[in-house]
Amino acid sequence: MHPPNPAVVLLSGGLDSATCLAIARDLGLDCYALSVAYGQRHAAELAAAQSLAVRLGAREHRVARVDLGQFGGSALTDTQIAVPIDGPGTGIPVTYVPARNTVMLSIALAWAEVLGSRDIFVGVNAVDYSGYPDCRPEYIQAFETLANLATKSGVEGHRLTIHAPLIHLTKGEIIRRGLALGVDYSITVSCYQADPDGRACGTCDACRLRRAGFEAAGVADPTHYRV
Repeated sequence: MHPPNPAVVLLSGGLDSATCLAIARDLGLDCYALSVAYGQRHAAELAAAQSLAVRLGAREHRVARVDLGQFGGSALTDTQIAVPIDGPGTGIPVTYVPARNTVMLSIALAWAEVLGSRDIFVGVNAVDYSGYPDCRPEYIQAFETLANLATKSGVEGHRLTIHAPLIHLTKGEIIRRGLALGVDYSITVSCYQADPDGRACGTCDACRLRRAGFEAAGVADPTHYRV
């Protein structure tokens, strides 16, 4: 028997990344979960990621640390910028973290090379998303091109693929897919301003999208709310 192929899966601790890990596992890949502590104010998601990695059978879970908070520029890294609670507005919202997905995918790329992996999974979504430019199919395609140009494995002909299996799914479809694969969404944290215990505010954009997703999927919302 051949050993399973290794895959690096970015795991934030939220609903989408948990589903992404379940999908990679279902494909028979040997999953190495990677979370990134980037200076986010909602760090409870990292504890959720640790639990998810165990529950969903990751071979290993690591937390990389890079302080994007030192630059600010986002409501998710700068406590002086309020997290919006009035629903989606126009343009790119203040919850966008400059270069976050590029940094995360670059770290995942480094670990993938060391593992000899040709597969990186990321749970970005271009349907029910908040207008982030680094969640679009064009971006994923461009990063995959970069990955194969900038790495030893890519230059030597071992092509690496960036998988974004949720990118064209609605939140409801994502939830139904995850439930079919055994994801326990009660331990995921999506809220932009979750408290230290992981309880959600229920009013930020992420909470609104999540709640609407469970309604669309026709299942009870297992989210732990503060009120």
